[in-house]
Amino acid sequence: MAIQGKVMDDKGADQKKLMLILSRISDPRRRKVRHPLINILFIGFCSMVGGCDDFVSMAAFGEAHRKWFEKYLDLSQGIPSHDRFNAVFSSIRPEEFERCLVEWIRLVHEITDGQIIAIDGKTLRGSFDKATGKNALHMVGAWATGNRLALGQVVTDEKSNEITAIPKLLEMLEIKGCLVTIDAMGCQVEIAEKIIARGGNFLLQVKGNQPTLQQDIHDQFVRMLTPTENGKLEKIDKLETSEKGHGREEKREYWVAKVPKEFPQRKRWKGLKAIGVVRSETIREGKKTEQLKFYIMSRCLPVKKFANGARSHWGIENHLHWQLDVSFGEDACRVRKGNADANLAHLRRIALSKLKNEKTAKMGVKNKRLMAGWDPGYILKVLFAK
Repeated sequence: MAIQGKVMDDKGADQKKLMLILSRISDPRRRKVRHPLINILFIGFCSMVGGCDDFVSMAAFGEAHRKWFEKYLDLSQGIPSHDRFNAVFSSIRPEEFERCLVEWIRLVHEITDGQIIAIDGKTLRGSFDKATGKNALHMVGAWATGNRLALGQVVTDEKSNEITAIPKLLEMLEIKGCLVTIDAMGCQVEIAEKIIARGGNFLLQVKGNQPTLQQDIHDQFVRMLTPTENGKLEKIDKLETSEKGHGREEKREYWVAKVPKEFPQRKRWKGLKAIGVVRSETIREGKKTEQLKFYIMSRCLPVKKFANGARSHWGIENHLHWQLDVSFGEDACRVRKGNADANLAHLRRIALSKLKNEKTAKMGVKNKRLMAGWDPGYILKVLFAK
């Protein structure tokens, strides 16, 4: 298979698929080019897996492993300079770049029916540029909690724009049969309808941005949990859990109930089938705090699945956002020129997904990146881990 004049060695269909997908990205350069676009993209991707977080280190990584890259690329013009990496990643359209990366993830990984997909936003603090007036980049991403895969992300200018970004993200995703969880920012009628239209189910947290809905859920559970005149209670699924660790004790109670016909908000929310409440009690350093959380869902989930969905949502914070900051230094990254910040953010998320799915090395993400930097052969294990 010829890519940019170089014949790929036959080391597997997955390698060829990746190179083919990367070759579809439009080259933003208009003048005669020295380095094929596929070279810049493939070296950039591999170097991100191998511990590089900026364009200077990408160029240095390419030089250090030039013989290895020559197996897959036409390097007759050498390794691109850091300025070339910067110029190209600044000019590539983030939407197109993201679509190609998501296509590759779909080819390599199967998102199983019933998967929980958490959607949440993250601000890249280092992308703020006071000199040019550029706002910090905010991204809304989807995370498959079971597969630990970043399924896609879209860029917004501000956190408040998550409401308009989430429908765009949903258009990119295959969510049929999946349970989509979103925090209160995404608890919007239009978003719930979009999830249903795409063949998924929703589990949405309800807060003060939907005050009437929140009060209706509260009042409904109060009625259900209040004994009738003969002392009977309505049947409500309930689950209690308790945990100790990290200097705290936490108890949780989960309730799920079908939405009754007289529920005031039933007609407004398409597909609404059930409501849920989570009551948590936390004791830390002798101080007790209590919290109530309210939810709506398009399926009347068994209470254990409701509890799993509510808790799994925050896996996007622990397994994606936290890892991006700790293992990739995302918040500290000062890349800001053009589209470079958004495109590197896309690379980081896919690289993190692939590192998490590589199971042969029994170590954390940060050390896996170090290993990939030392041994480019390990990069292939990461890139094509199932």
